[in-house]
Amino acid sequence: MTKRNGVVWGVGAVALVVLVWLFRAKVQFDWANFWQQLRYVSLGHIVAGIVLIYVTFYLRAVRWSVFLSPTKKVAATSLVGSQFIGFTAVALFGRLADFTRPYLISRRENLSLSSQVAVWTIERMFDLGAAALIFSGALAFTPKGLPHHEVFVRAGVLSMAATLAIAIFAGVVRVAGGTVASFARGTVGLVSKSAGESIATKIVGFRDGLNALSSARDFGVVTLLSLTIWMMIGFAYLETAHAFVHTPELAGVTFSRTMLLMAASIGGSLVQLPIIGWFTQIAITAAAMHTFYGAPIEAATACGALLLVVTFLCIIPTGLIYSRVEHVSLKKVAQESEAAGAAVVEG
Repeated sequence: MTKRNGVVWGVGAVALVVLVWLFRAKVQFDWANFWQQLRYVSLGHIVAGIVLIYVTFYLRAVRWSVFLSPTKKVAATSLVGSQFIGFTAVALFGRLADFTRPYLISRRENLSLSSQVAVWTIERMFDLGAAALIFSGALAFTPKGLPHHEVFVRAGVLSMAATLAIAIFAGVVRVAGGTVASFARGTVGLVSKSAGESIATKIVGFRDGLNALSSARDFGVVTLLSLTIWMMIGFAYLETAHAFVHTPELAGVTFSRTMLLMAASIGGSLVQLPIIGWFTQIAITAAAMHTFYGAPIEAATACGALLLVVTFLCIIPTGLIYSRVEHVSLKKVAQESEAAGAAVVEG
């Protein structure tokens, strides 16, 4: 762990302790009910959710191989291990390990790290666009009789607007990425030269990632894969909620109503601290289920804990196995990828 990581981890730990202390008397929590909720979950639904998540990792490998295809033909199966190892590093060491996947793939396939960071950037944009499209479609057409209907519809409209803005930005960058980067460097650079250079570099990286899609067919394949991945993630959330068969507020939730829960979960994971982030993630999803579905706080917290396991932590055993098979030290590769990725972004 680097000195900066240690500081971030320490600040997060102190913040979590302070929050628990401040709210300890304001939240009435029945631990016996919490454990009972976990005891009576439907294992079939949990297994179904985990299977869906595992399939998405293979689809992520397929999508990355499409991004690589104009430069180098790489079998998707050879990229699966890097996907599991990379996300396992994020689960254990936080978002600072996000560059582990591009770092491993660049080293394994003898490609430049900058090219793989560009692929990682465009992958993130496709993820954001696909998730936003699914959110907006599901939320905008929720039945009027559901509680908080106006919140769901408003979120859907905003998500659709964000999707459109991303599509327009991507189109402009694809056509005139250099000009956009120069404009950002000149305008933002008036306030901060380093910030202007950083933004310009990211825009060029995004353009390079878009240029990796050499044909309309590749673009269509990546779009379809991205939508499929996020549909499966959404159904994994749904299966986990339905596992609480004795809690009607969760067992009867619909796919469209899981979208706000999914959005809350993604928002909470953007700043993922090592280990501590697991508990903040549970708290965020529990609060969302308690607020939007009216689920008892104990059931909502139990479901939040299982959502963390199903959608995030379940891949750790496989990631550890792949790291042993491929002779990769997770801690070492996370540190190396962070340093190398920072050098690429700043350079």
